[in-house]
Amino acid sequence: MYRLKIADSFSAGHQLKCYRGKCERVHGHNFKVEVIVEGHTLDRAGLLTDFKVLKKRLAAILDKLDHQMLNQLSPFKKTNPSSENLARHIYEKFSAKLPSRLRLLEVWVWESDNAGACFRPDAS
Repeated sequence: MYRLKIADSFSAGHQLKCYRGKCERVHGHNFKVEVIVEGHTLDRAGLLTDFKVLKKRLAAILDKLDHQMLNQLSPFKKTNPSSENLARHIYEKFSAKLPSRLRLLEVWVWESDNAGACFRPDAS
């Protein structure tokens, strides 16, 4: 099994509803996003896939989040734009139309250097 990881970042504002604390107020983060894909076979060039293909796919997703107030975007009008929900949202967008020989293993969203959340669908 081979695994590849790419990373990118975006900046956005949000507020967490039903949260008692500072994060209920509007604030922002410079989010870091990591995407991990895996697969069993390499192509003729010895690659699982080209990093630039993965980076382009992730950049297109993050471009729609960058410099936005996340609570105002359609996916987060009824769902808190927490790091957990951002990871799930990015996972769902990234996995759509992924080549069948690749499997999206997990997506990490870091809101700081020492606080991040991962979404990985249940294997069962």
